Amino acid sequence: MVMTTDTTANTTIDATTDPAADATTDAATNSSASPTAPAAAPPRLDFAKSARNVFRALIGFDAAAREGLDPALVELIQIRASHLNHCAYCLHMHTNDARKAGESEDRLHMIPVWREARHFFTAREQAALALTEAVTLVADGGVPDDIYAEAATHFDDTELAHVLALIFTINTWNRIALSTAKQAGTDNR
Repeated sequence: MVMTTDTTANTTIDATTDPAADATTDAATNSSASPTAPAAAPPRLDFAKSARNVFRALIGFDAAAREGLDPALVELIQIRASHLNHCAYCLHMHTNDARKAGESEDRLHMIPVWREARHFFTAREQAALALTEAVTLVADGGVPDDIYAEAATHFDDTELAHVLALIFTINTWNRIALSTAKQAGTDNR
């Protein structure tokens, strides 16, 4: 759940001026998000307003994690983690961001089944997707040595650290969205 499309964001972003910070309030009053969908339940908590410093720090961490990474790879990682975490809010946001950045529908549809559709993804992207799965599902068996080693063959140490940081941030955003009951399609982007 990246709260800004500005990849140069820093920790001085004010949650009151960030469009996503007010998404919860706007969504509650905006019934045009989906004319056939039932009304969204009120959010549990506006995290951006209730924990401003934490929110700003996370935006800064997210922006720093992206530095030097291909934007298409960033979206693939965020989409895959959001699939695994069942985070509809973040999945909606990042698939839309990927489309706006020129990602093909074919590749977007193949992300959940990338192992069976490897020809859609480069070896580097496959290594990042495998690492994303291992880190996201870390409680299921840790991060296997072979998956980490494969990622290390495709990314230098700095890039690998940024890929890992990005995986950490999207997992955090997913948990914020899920625990505060964010509704898919209610971000202001």
